[in-house]
Amino acid sequence: MSKGSQSAASDRSVQESRKLVDRAARVVPGATQTGSKAPTQFVQGVSPTHIARADGSRLWDADGNEYVDCNAALGPVLLGHNYPAVTDAVKAQLDDGTMYTMEHPLHVEVAELLTEVVPCAEMVKFAKSGNDVTALAAKVARAHTGRDVIATQGYHGWPDVWTSANEGLDAGIPDGIGDNTVAFEYNDIESVERIFEAHPDNVAAIVTTPVNLEDPADDFLERLQELAEREGALLVFDEVLTGFRFAIGGAQEYYGVTPDLACFAKAMANGFPISALAGKREYMETIDRDDFFYSMTYAGDAASLAAAKAAITVQREEDVHEHIFRIGDSLLEGYNELATEVGLEDRTRATGLPPRFAIQFHDEEGDHDQAVRSLFMQEAHKRGVLYTGSHIPTYSHTDEDVAFVLDAYRESLEVVADALESDDVTDRLEGEPVGATLRQRTGEND
Repeated sequence: MSKGSQSAASDRSVQESRKLVDRAARVVPGATQTGSKAPTQFVQGVSPTHIARADGSRLWDADGNEYVDCNAALGPVLLGHNYPAVTDAVKAQLDDGTMYTMEHPLHVEVAELLTEVVPCAEMVKFAKSGNDVTALAAKVARAHTGRDVIATQGYHGWPDVWTSANEGLDAGIPDGIGDNTVAFEYNDIESVERIFEAHPDNVAAIVTTPVNLEDPADDFLERLQELAEREGALLVFDEVLTGFRFAIGGAQEYYGVTPDLACFAKAMANGFPISALAGKREYMETIDRDDFFYSMTYAGDAASLAAAKAAITVQREEDVHEHIFRIGDSLLEGYNELATEVGLEDRTRATGLPPRFAIQFHDEEGDHDQAVRSLFMQEAHKRGVLYTGSHIPTYSHTDEDVAFVLDAYRESLEVVADALESDDVTDRLEGEPVGATLRQRTGEND
């Protein structure tokens, strides 16, 4: 890929992407299978919408445009796209089949691997998605404790137990389900204590994402652990995104706090569909009770198990996480230096930690500025960087990738700064901004 430049930015077309969106809108609700991949999440008419192939740190869209990937497929890609050790393991497994009437030996081997590298893992149960295991964790906690209420923080997927507590996302969920799922604020231990006070002897679990775009403060994770133990509730870490990314044993290893149960998916198999609920034996054995039911045909998919074994093995043998932290830190700090250089330090910052951070834009009042974000996204995409907001570096990203991304970001920020100075941000958008309603076009594509 050549160095990002204004001339290179003008050579891109997304005509095939636009045609695919038109076709998808007719047969797929919202034209996407995943909310974060919806056309409305990007600058429609300028951003790509369909990725045709990927390798290492690079992606190629349906029109053949090449990009440096900054989002790792929303987090599942840890080592890099088409990483040889993982791809070869899956190819070898395909020759022997992938689904059987009984379990494959990999089912045991990968479970044993997890018990060796994840601090809380004494037993493991597999599934296919993060949704599966976060819902299973809540069910296990309720069954083990005989209690109803789940104290929750963060995003845990679309199951009723989680979305019922979110106003505006409760369509299709019977009234009352949300009464037993109560939200608290990250780094606010008092908000958690209030849930226990309001529901004495009826809180089954504290479920949290152990780290967000900020470090846990004031021993927050340790205090959650103490509170759960004191009140007889289970502490559950949703490590769907943090697992295998902050350390091979997840954020629990990185921060030194061991939960009772933990949910893993995404980076576990470098992009192949598999997830796991891991935890202490006394809680995991609840799944084997006569009155408890959990079963899933595809949990034993041998191709994904082969991918997981290969991905975990690479992490045990190589300095994967050291590299990811270094690349992430270079991008995060580099972006903030650029923002200062072009005079936009009060309008945009990269916040978070090196394995996962986000670039955000704000107006003069400090509110989220979608128009400016859209303009930056447009310019970054035109220069070959697949900016989506979140940044999730992989083991395949190189120093050359960092230099390319920052060069493209410098030019994009210069466009933003000039547009703000001229007060013509929206006039410079060449497509519908992020968040605009998806309009199904039925005529010819222009």
